[in-house]
Formats: sequence, C-alpha cells, structure tokens
Amino acid sequence: MVRIAEVGEGSIAEALELRIGSRILTVNGARVRDGIDFAFLTAEEELELEVVDPGGTAFVCEISRDASESLGIVPAPDKIRECANECVFCFIDGNPPGARDPLWLRDDDFRLSFTYGSYVTLTNLGPRGLQRLVDQRLSPLYVSVHATNPATRIRLLRNDRAGMIMDQLRFLLDGGLEVHAQAVLCPGWNDGDELDRTIRELYMLGDGVLSLSVVPVGLTRYNLNRPVRLLRAEEAETAVRQTESVQGRALAERGKRWCYAADELFLIAGREVPERAYYDDWPLLENGVGALRSLMDGFAGGKDRLAPAEGVERVRLVTGTSMRPRLEGFAPAISAAMECTVEVVAVENRYFGPTVTVAGLLAGVDILESVREGTRAGDLVLLPGTALNDDRVFIDGTPFAELAGRLSPARVRSGYQVVETLLGDTCAAKAAP
Repeated sequence: MVRIAEVGEGSIAEALELRIGSRILTVNGARVRDGIDFAFLTAEEELELEVVDPGGTAFVCEISRDASESLGIVPAPDKIRECANECVFCFIDGNPPGARDPLWLRDDDFRLSFTYGSYVTLTNLGPRGLQRLVDQRLSPLYVSVHATNPATRIRLLRNDRAGMIMDQLRFLLDGGLEVHAQAVLCPGWNDGDELDRTIRELYMLGDGVLSLSVVPVGLTRYNLNRPVRLLRAEEAETAVRQTESVQGRALAERGKRWCYAADELFLIAGREVPERAYYDDWPLLENGVGALRSLMDGFAGGKDRLAPAEGVERVRLVTGTSMRPRLEGFAPAISAAMECTVEVVAVENRYFGPTVTVAGLLAGVDILESVREGTRAGDLVLLPGTALNDDRVFIDGTPFAELAGRLSPARVRSGYQVVETLLGDTCAAKAAP
C-alpha cells in the first residue's frame, strides 16, 4: 500500500475529500506495493481505488478522468529496500563514528536506481522482482556488476546470490530493458584479467548494456586495507588502458566509446583527463565520469565573462586535495579578469581521513578549520557545490548558512561551475555580522 503525503489543491483527490495519511490498498483490484506501483497502475483513465482513511474506515473511490488530468495524490516516500551484501569495500564501513543516520543506510533499491540513477546489485531480487522490472519497463537501470566471473563477484559481495548476475542481466535485456553497468575496481580482486573478462562479457551482451564505467575503490581511514587497499598509480594506468581497449570497436559498432574510466582513475594515474569527445553524450556525468572535463571546459568557455566585482579583493577557491592543481591553473585568469588576488585552499579531509581527496566529501568542519583563519572583509569564498546535499548541508551535518555565518565578514558562495558561481548572485550569502 501507499500512504497519501500530499493532496493537490483543486485536484480530483481534493474533490473526493481524500485525506493526508489515508492508505491506498489497491488500484483496479491490483495490490499497490509502493509508489512506483501506484504510478504504474494509475495511468489508466478509469480507476477504482480501495482506500482506508486515517481513522480506519475503508471505502472505494471510482474515478473517470481525462488521461492528462492528475489525481493530485503525492504518495509518502517508500521504505528503502536495504542491501543484503557485505561488500569488502562497503562505504558504510568507512563512516566515522557518530556520522549522521542517513550515512548508515545500506540501500540497494531498484526504485532509486530507476528514479535517481543510484547503482544496485540485484542480489535482493528474485524471479518475481526481476519480472516486475520488465513488466513495468523500469529502464534504464544502473547496476553494480563489479565482476562477471561468478566466483569473483561472490567473493567481492560476500553473497552467494551475487554469482547470478549474468543470468539476471540477460533476463532484463531479453525483456527489453537497458542498463548502465559499473565496476568498482579493487586491486587484487577484480582488476587485471578479471577486468578484461568483465569488459568483454558485458560488451557481448549487446546494445542493451548502454555503458560500463570503471571506478577506483574509495576507502577512508576507517576501512583502509581491511581487506581492500587503494590503487597505485601504475594499476590505475593499466585500468585506464583496459577501458580504452574496447573503445575503438565500440565506436565502430555502436557509435560511442561505451566503456569509460572515472575521473579519479585519471587523477590516480597522473594522466590528463580526456577531451570532451571521450564522454560521448555524457551519460554518466553525475557518477564522476566527465565531471572534471565539464568543469575545465566550463571555465575555459566562461572566463571571458569575468570582471572586477565591487568589494572583492581576494577570491578563495576551496576544494579537495586532488583538485588543487586544476584550480591553481584557473587562478591566473581569474586574478587578471577580476583584478584581485586568488588563493586555492586545498582542504585535507580529517572527517574521513587523508585518503579521501575529492571535494564532494568535504565536511563543513574541515572547511571551516582550513578557511576561517585569515579570512577577512573583501574575501569572496567559493565552496564546491558537490559537497552540499539538496538541503544545503555538508556531509557532517554542518548547514551552509552556519558555515557562511562563521566566515564573516567574507562573502560565501557555493556552486558546481567556477565562472557561474563567481558571477551568480542566487547562491550568494553575505555572512551575518
């Protein structure tokens, strides 16, 4: 069943006097399991809803409507389907003690994969669950494959069901669905010959596998070398070359490179990131494949719009340690255009430990510790937008507004693109005195 969280003003639901908190049990006689079921089943024009109000009274609503007319019912969020694996590289094991409750959620939910592009392993889905994906055309899905060798995948995920992945993928593809696949690369576990096998076997599944991204394992000081270690530079270089080995064939046969190395692999290997053509139509930008190239191209294309800003004497660009060289490359152009000094502040991650170097996992307290000393009037501080969630809160629970206030009297902004953030006023926050 689904519970009603909101009723739209002037909607059919309001006219029927449906109340927040009411439960919808069936639609046209079919049981409603979750919000996706509800959306799928209510696509019809003629509807019969079995409802139980907050007081426990059951009744039936019969609805006849135009196909374009919304019911005005917003279901409450579904309970998240949790992960059944004990992956050797699980990010949960890398959380610091006392981390916020949401960081401990072991989600492995196909609904989040379909709606938000999060990766799932499929190990908690049996035949009926897979059939539901096909019946409801939940595509594309984002699947954490990691290895196509059954024994290797079972070893990585510590789940005997993990060895079924190729049969599961064939079932979904035969049912007309499409998937984006991912391999989190763990040295000594699924690299080398195992990665070659994974690339080869996923490619041979056909066009339904839209992409394969290879991502280096990320570890914090809380799970480093227990039992997985970080990639070395030469191992990252080898992995990049392995992803490139199939790209020529994929371009010729499918018109796209298909297999992509994540930005972090290039950084670990000490390689320059590829040009934009490498990323085709940017299918995995939100998953760290091409984000760095997008940032660099965005700056190159927009830097001529920069100009002196009233009251700004110094710009401070805040980032993680791995991005320091890139932003230092931006600094001369910003300084010349804005007629001010520019400083790159590379924040060491103390929250997760120094092995975590990306800007997106910077804690508010670490930023504050690195930036507050020496901040003065006339400073414009730019924080990475990737470090904030949709509620504008850093991963350690520090709100953006609180951090900005504590950096007074500087101006503080956050954003994904340097030029737009420097120019924009919508993200600006004048720190309170």
